[in-house]
Amino acid sequence: MAEMKKSILQLDKICKGFFGVQVLYDISLELYEGEVLGLVGENGAGKSTMMNVIGGVLPFDSGSMKIEGKEYKPSNPQVATEAGIAFIHQELSLFTNMSVAENIYIDGYPKGAFGMVDKKTMYQEAGEYLEKYHVEVKNPGVIVGELPMGTRQMIEIIKALVKKSRILIFDEPTTSLSSREKNILFSTIKDLKRSGYSIIYISHILEDVLELSDRISVLRDGHVVSSGDTDKWTKEELIRNMVGRDMKQVYPVVEKQIGEKVLYSINHLSCAGFVRDVNIELHEGEIVGMFGLMGAGRSEVARAAFGVDPMENGSVTIEGTEFQNPTPSDSIQAGIAFITENRREEGLMMPKSVNDNTAMVMQRNLVGRLGVIDSKQEKALTAKSIAEMGVKTSNPQTQAVNSLSGGNQQKVVIGKWVVTNPRIFIVDEPTRGIDIGAKYEIYKLMNDLVEKEGKSILMISSEMEELMGMSDRIIVLAEGDMTGELSKEEFSQERIMAFASAANVEEV
Repeated sequence: MAEMKKSILQLDKICKGFFGVQVLYDISLELYEGEVLGLVGENGAGKSTMMNVIGGVLPFDSGSMKIEGKEYKPSNPQVATEAGIAFIHQELSLFTNMSVAENIYIDGYPKGAFGMVDKKTMYQEAGEYLEKYHVEVKNPGVIVGELPMGTRQMIEIIKALVKKSRILIFDEPTTSLSSREKNILFSTIKDLKRSGYSIIYISHILEDVLELSDRISVLRDGHVVSSGDTDKWTKEELIRNMVGRDMKQVYPVVEKQIGEKVLYSINHLSCAGFVRDVNIELHEGEIVGMFGLMGAGRSEVARAAFGVDPMENGSVTIEGTEFQNPTPSDSIQAGIAFITENRREEGLMMPKSVNDNTAMVMQRNLVGRLGVIDSKQEKALTAKSIAEMGVKTSNPQTQAVNSLSGGNQQKVVIGKWVVTNPRIFIVDEPTRGIDIGAKYEIYKLMNDLVEKEGKSILMISSEMEELMGMSDRIIVLAEGDMTGELSKEEFSQERIMAFASAANVEEV
């Protein structure tokens, strides 16, 4: 007789709505001891709402939840924490001005005599956790803001693990991780599973869900449309259940003519103390991809070229005009758009409305003779942008952008630039953390920009398949050096990875 699995978390017919709009419909799920349950669905499918219900952020309207057979109805997140539930969110919740150790123990510092914080114990234990999970931070007293995004993500994970939780919910945990850090995370999750932890793993990277999960549930439009053991799923079947149709073409196919005219060039760029002598040209109607492993210098090149960070040497040339150490204002006025990898901290004003965010960049062009913004024109242009980008919002004038799904947030980020009609786009991780349907829409927009409007795009991505599917050429960086350039007919994962690891490409 097969051994019965112990039920840890049970959701039975959970419903949730907002202002008369139903978001979750009779959600029923079960999580067992020592398993990984994969949860997939398009942005807006209801995953975040469901997690917020489990985490005590939102009350549910009807249905019931149980933890180990006992009724569970959290009134706030603290109740969820006390019940043994921990979240590792896609967007980090670390205090960048505090140390690693202080962040790890932010929810409960070790106490010593007279109730004072026992700093010695805190730093010692934090160091042990960092070593246990192979995080490359030698001193737990270092300030988090000085660390790269991948390391910060691992600290976020440790922060959840120290709470001794029984149920761990991972929401897009690999978005900022290098391949090595991702492998460490996966190894950690497998170890946790063997130790009896119960894990819900949410990701748009379907290959990861298939690798890690024991079972997978698919959400679509607020319903659980299908659940089953992982060995019964294929990537194609997951996509079909997520979007409700077959998607045979992940990357839109277009026939485009790349012009001879160079719209934009980065010339002998050195920056950030380790990026050296990078040279890139963008022709009219061309998408050039940039690949590199974590720490290769991709984002540093983009930020210095746009003017966010200073150049140490070099220049950029925009349609024949050279700029030494351009400022962001210089770049914007010259027709460049920069879509940052960190949409929450740098790309959006999260508490502001969809309309305010969409209008953010174009306002400088709407100032009338008396220095007053033409609000009528602004409203018309933002409405046009929101419609063309397909942003799903109940009311763009009042709805805060932080209440949108990740895919819709990214559409707002891109839309605020598109409405200014730039010639050149620098896009850093444009599809990070969004579902396959939203990705396709962004890919199609990018292709339309270069094919129909003759614009040029420098596209940075950690997803090699994405770059191969979208780019006309790929530039590869390794440890701050430009190690290779491949034309479309030369693309192969082996050659790209060889350049990225600074290996001998002639052998590949």
